[in-house]
Amino acid sequence: MPSVRIQDLEVNYMLTGGADAPSLVFSNSLGANLSMWDPQMPELEKQFSVLRCDTRGEGKTSVTPGPYTIEQLAGDVLRLMDYLGIERAHFCGLSMGGMIGMWLGLKAEKRFGKLALCNTAAKIGKAEMWNARIENVRKGGMTAVSAAVCERWFTPAFRARSPEIFTGAQRMIESTPPEGYVACCAAVRDFDARERVGQIRVPTLVITGKQDAATPAADGRSLAEQIPGARYAELNAAHISNIEASEQFTSELIKFLTA
Repeated sequence: MPSVRIQDLEVNYMLTGGADAPSLVFSNSLGANLSMWDPQMPELEKQFSVLRCDTRGEGKTSVTPGPYTIEQLAGDVLRLMDYLGIERAHFCGLSMGGMIGMWLGLKAEKRFGKLALCNTAAKIGKAEMWNARIENVRKGGMTAVSAAVCERWFTPAFRARSPEIFTGAQRMIESTPPEGYVACCAAVRDFDARERVGQIRVPTLVITGKQDAATPAADGRSLAEQIPGARYAELNAAHISNIEASEQFTSELIKFLTA
């Protein structure tokens, strides 16, 4: 996978699909890397030029001093697009990536044709919860939280049906640099767009998981109700719905992007 130095950051990314096709940018969940979108690639690469990258501090993108902000992480997306000559794209982000999408929809709307905000919320969790997680990682590393995080990612039925995916996801979390993870936790902790999401004017799809405890479906419905004209899709999945309900997720995304 190629990487590029942009200001203070070495960004790990992949650009696949048709070079002349419409551009589609993905943004990852907290604790994940760009491989989380592998289930979507066979279909999406047929119709789009797909850009995936590891978020600052995670995957193989470099760790810079934290804490980070969602504005900072969204700026990384724009700078990578600029480097690659992508003037305008669709965007799909999940969880933390969805927060990045909200910021982009509010502050850089001319750069994006459509937004997919997945398993996310305008405000996720309370500061106390995030501070406790940050402290756990600082004391015990990623293994101190990986099992609990991964259990929230998938339903018990899916974990029993696909243990190899669960194990692989837990390894992905544990490979995340601890300092990068806590810096991203701070970005999620401090982001609150509840009073602003109604100002998004980019056509938006909101996807939720019926069994998502991290960002409940009610939060997604609230997003869809506040964003003018937003579409809403609820899948039978927990937090990482693009993996647990991959076929339905991909179908909803393509239907929205090509409408």
